[in-house]
Amino acid sequence: MTPEPTANAVSDLAQQHGLALDPATIRFNEAGLDYRVAFATSAETGEDWVLRIPRRADVSAKIVEEKRILDFVGPRLPIAVPDWRISSPNLIAYPLLPGKPGLTLDVEGQPVWHYDVASPEYAQSLAEVIVSLHRLDTTEAAEAGIPFETPEQVRQRWSGDLDRVLDEFDVESDLVTVWRTWIDDDDLWPERTVLTHGELYPAHLLLDEDSRIVSALDWTTARVSDPALDFMYQFMIAPPEQFAATVDAYRDLTGHSEPNLAGRCSELIAAGPLNYALFALESGEPEHRAAAEAQLRPNG
Repeated sequence: MTPEPTANAVSDLAQQHGLALDPATIRFNEAGLDYRVAFATSAETGEDWVLRIPRRADVSAKIVEEKRILDFVGPRLPIAVPDWRISSPNLIAYPLLPGKPGLTLDVEGQPVWHYDVASPEYAQSLAEVIVSLHRLDTTEAAEAGIPFETPEQVRQRWSGDLDRVLDEFDVESDLVTVWRTWIDDDDLWPERTVLTHGELYPAHLLLDEDSRIVSALDWTTARVSDPALDFMYQFMIAPPEQFAATVDAYRDLTGHSEPNLAGRCSELIAAGPLNYALFALESGEPEHRAAAEAQLRPNG
């Protein structure tokens, strides 16, 4: 993992790419697993900027892929996405997007909510964002270089991911049983695939004063995949009636009902330790491996 940058180091790095910042305005957000994020003001124009600094080489390797995703979705969605003006292996920079995050962490790492999780306005807005994304042409997305999976490949990937984790970690037998049962259950897998963001949770969504989504961040997980991915955080965070409101609005706008959506969301959330183990393997960082081991053996 790279050392934490100072404000002067970030200013110097930006200057190398032609962006002059006022070092006194630089402030950091260290919450992200993949990037250190800094906010700063241009010394020349007064415009506010966001800077993302990769924490590891494996993150830098994915920058080109995320750029393809942003170039595809940016002109096609009714909300704002990052407009990368600088894109290099050691720095991403773009003008600050409209809206405020729905969720941040305090200095102790505890969640701070900036909207009402039971908000009907948020539930409706989330449905509209999901619809706008799921309506995009998946063939065009694949041709643009966005990862693409058929329904069968979604299931096969999860099965392969489980095998990989079992090869690398000692996993509690009860968890293995839960995940094997999920993979074997035909009712818990998609009938179609759509372009998904993959992590539509409030820390990645910027809201206006009415709790409506105006921007979406962090598109690294986007792919043509299971539609349930874009509903699972609303299922996890919102009261049941607001999850239902999002699902109903989606159905009303598209004429399509995703079968067994709540059950599929529940299983995706339960697969969190599996996902984190894959992240730990990819990062190669001992601290992430240790944390993954603790999640995979919650009873010691």
